[in-house]
Amino acid sequence: MKKRVAIFLSGGGSNMRALVEDMTGDHPARPCVIVSNVADAGGIAWAQERGIPTEVIDHKPFKGDRAAFEAELTARLMPHAPDMICLAGFMRKLTGEFTDAWAGRMINIHPSLLPRYKGLHTHARALEAGDDVHGCTVHEVTAALDDGPLLGQATVPILPGDTPDVLAARVLVQEHRLYPAVLRRFAGGDRSFLMLKS
Repeated sequence: MKKRVAIFLSGGGSNMRALVEDMTGDHPARPCVIVSNVADAGGIAWAQERGIPTEVIDHKPFKGDRAAFEAELTARLMPHAPDMICLAGFMRKLTGEFTDAWAGRMINIHPSLLPRYKGLHTHARALEAGDDVHGCTVHEVTAALDDGPLLGQATVPILPGDTPDVLAARVLVQEHRLYPAVLRRFAGGDRSFLMLKS
């Protein structure tokens, strides 16, 4: 029985695409729905072109009421019967009530080598700190921001002359390698840590 995966995004969905394109053949999972809080997110159009179900829940009408937003999110999610959730550039912080309901069944990719640089502007922060290595992390999602058990990391060297944008592009290549590799293992029941070198 293939695991049913819901993928949440807010933008172009390049990590979603990497996950979907890997979920073929003997992969233990399949995408069941792509969810976004942004109606014109590029990832939604891409999924619709491929016949993958989509749901859009605009967060703006729920301003100041995360619980109501998440209740709507859950109501729209349930008909698709997902076994797990992958966050792939979903730019909304989820409450502990939502993450607790999906504990052990929700993973996220973050563009830093956690626990370093939780939150935003990770590439600029790594450069400002003078680091010589940077990368990305896949982790289980908990109520704490960019926290939870680490499932995998991929590293990239920081090179002379790097800007945040140049570094982000190099990290993104590794995100597209790491996230599918971790999902394949996680969906098959393997939660051991995976380290990928660039």
